[in-house]
Amino acid sequence: MFSSFLPLAALVAPAIAVVQPWNTTIVGQYGNVPPVYPSPNTTGIGWGDALIKAQSFVSNLTLEEKSNMVTGYPGPCVGNIVAIPRLGFPGLCLQDGPLAIRQVDYASVFPAGVSSAATFDRELIRARGVAMGAEFRGKGAHVALGPVAGPLGRSAYAGRNWEGFSPDPYLTGVAMEETILGIQSNGVQASAKHFIAYEQETQRNPTYDDNGVLIQESVSSNLDDRTLHELYLWPFANAVKAGVASVMCSYNRINGTYACENSKSLNGLLKEELGFQGYVVSDWGGTHSGMSSIEGGLDMNMPGGLGSYGTYDAPLSYFGGNVTNAVNNGTLETSRLDDMITRIMTPYYFLGQDKDFPSVDPSTGDLNDFLPKSTWVTDFVLNGTRSRDVRGDHAQLIRKMGSASTVLLKNINNALPLKAPKSIAVFGNDAAEDTQGHYNQVDFEYGTLSVGGGSGTGRLTSLVTPLAAIKATGAFVQAFLNNTLIATSNISSLVVPTPPDVCLVFLKTYAEEGADRLSLDTDWNGNDVVASVAAYCANTVVITHSSGINNLPWADHPNVTAILAGHYPGEQSGNSIVDVLYGVVNPSAKLPYTIALENSDYNGLPTTAVNSTDPNAWQANFDEKLEIDYRYFDAKNISVRYEFGFGLSYTTFELSDLKIVKNQVAGDETILPGGKVALWEGLYNVTVNVTNTGEVEGAAVPQLYVTIPGAPPKQLRGFEKVNLGAGAWSNVDFVLMKRDVSYWDVVAQDWVVADGVGVQVGFSSRDIKLVGAL
Repeated sequence: MFSSFLPLAALVAPAIAVVQPWNTTIVGQYGNVPPVYPSPNTTGIGWGDALIKAQSFVSNLTLEEKSNMVTGYPGPCVGNIVAIPRLGFPGLCLQDGPLAIRQVDYASVFPAGVSSAATFDRELIRARGVAMGAEFRGKGAHVALGPVAGPLGRSAYAGRNWEGFSPDPYLTGVAMEETILGIQSNGVQASAKHFIAYEQETQRNPTYDDNGVLIQESVSSNLDDRTLHELYLWPFANAVKAGVASVMCSYNRINGTYACENSKSLNGLLKEELGFQGYVVSDWGGTHSGMSSIEGGLDMNMPGGLGSYGTYDAPLSYFGGNVTNAVNNGTLETSRLDDMITRIMTPYYFLGQDKDFPSVDPSTGDLNDFLPKSTWVTDFVLNGTRSRDVRGDHAQLIRKMGSASTVLLKNINNALPLKAPKSIAVFGNDAAEDTQGHYNQVDFEYGTLSVGGGSGTGRLTSLVTPLAAIKATGAFVQAFLNNTLIATSNISSLVVPTPPDVCLVFLKTYAEEGADRLSLDTDWNGNDVVASVAAYCANTVVITHSSGINNLPWADHPNVTAILAGHYPGEQSGNSIVDVLYGVVNPSAKLPYTIALENSDYNGLPTTAVNSTDPNAWQANFDEKLEIDYRYFDAKNISVRYEFGFGLSYTTFELSDLKIVKNQVAGDETILPGGKVALWEGLYNVTVNVTNTGEVEGAAVPQLYVTIPGAPPKQLRGFEKVNLGAGAWSNVDFVLMKRDVSYWDVVAQDWVVADGVGVQVGFSSRDIKLVGAL
């Protein structure tokens, strides 16, 4: 919903440029996607008598009311379905986003999706979802617009990767499922997004000239059927299985056709193959037609208007009055419209939103700069308690999760945990208070970066900075926060003459919706900052707060004794990092992506320019197919700096006793939410023993990978976080489902169990300890 670009001062490396070759095949909007009509009707399976209530509600609506039920209007929330007072329906409030309820006050800012994934901790991810659900509910939001499985992370440069979890579909699938179960446990609808193959920000929306005439359409993500199923559809299957209320279609085109009118993806894949029973909502402004979208599977148009991001000319809409006209002139079958509303209302009733649900916090309307009050075309009754504080005790969870998501990448001679240093020197513009307020919609030079920008951000009510938390330890602290000064100075001329016990360098990397990253280096001359400090300080510890992947050319510097990847930890950033630095928390996080040795080692780059004036010119060809992130590095045997799943601890672990047992299963081909039942049946149980061989308590994360002939060398298919005292051991059980050991057969159009599947268990994708076969 928001777009800006990194200030030039933030760049420390030449911007990436991927110009589409002049002879690229241009995939247009029509004739390239197999049509799947009609849009399937919901059966409400899994949602009990909520379907009957929804159908009864629909039967009492007038045609105009039906049209309003599928069309957004400007109002207090980011998305609004207007009330129908005569039926006691209060309307629907849809709110961003995947890590916080954004357009409100007195709400928490949780760790980002990438941070959640780095914990490799199902329980923590679920707990985060529960807490977020409570806050959305407390503010009167019926729908939380998250979690995110698209972008998955095809490209290291994608601007919104941090909103999602990981380029690994299994890890992302687990995180989607746990988050949705958590959010919806509090009676709030989750909306899994962005469906599907939405992997770059550049040209995500059409461009127009000053007169509103189209220049070029959105980028088309062009990919084959197997890649679509095994990578990008995989985590959405987890979301549907979890009973997600809504799925948001994306901005991009898919093999030529816009995602929000793509009948193959919405009707065929989502509603038929995955058995999705809820409603499809457009991304804001992602609707480009009326009947084509409705027939293609779109159920709700948000935010309802026309033009850029759908914010113009309300109540004019592709839906709205056009839906009424289409029914009246026979173009649109009433049964399709009724199904759209039934899909919207069934989760509403199933989650109990018709009973004692809080009203919308009036402060939301004041803070909504996306749909300000001047754009409202209908009245909204906002008479509830204003500025409710919904944070509860969530700061404790945020602090815990921030520590649990901090990956220890390097630790020479046990530099960490710190041994009660008396003198600490803090360097870097990421250490201290934010100087441009607590709602970071643009990159800013001075202040710690706890979250990225765009609709996936949060409005901070409080923020604990690293510098404040470090000072609270009682050590003598010197702080130098100007990166230009640090990078261009002899550090000995800045600090007091006695060398500090440790130098802590805080670096940051901003990323946001609407713009892909231009560099993988840390911002604001981060590399030069490290070089300058490490030239002086023999005990330099570097901490990054970043959207994900960073180039770390200084990782092998002998004076850089430790490196911590802190990601976007949320409002308790300082406390979380100090807990790890001082050993209050033993780091257990693992990289949910791969860090390469060189920027040039990455594939899947975003298209940044085209050599054609054809309106459909923008193409993103997924020629890498299944080979993204560690799958690519393994397939091409490319050395990396830090592999997927890697992360150090203050203790050590061993794995032993691999055992594999085959199970008898029913092979049920019935389609329920999530797809065929048989896909979720456990074909094998794999067990290992894990032992803490160190001297302190810690948490191990055994990871199970499968090798499938004709696929990338390894694919994650299991992980467990196991807390163990010094010398303790535990048995770990992995369940391999049919989907885990299958490939998508494009001829049979079905999942087929592979022959010759191997099993590998280790502590990362390149630290394999045990090997077996099914």
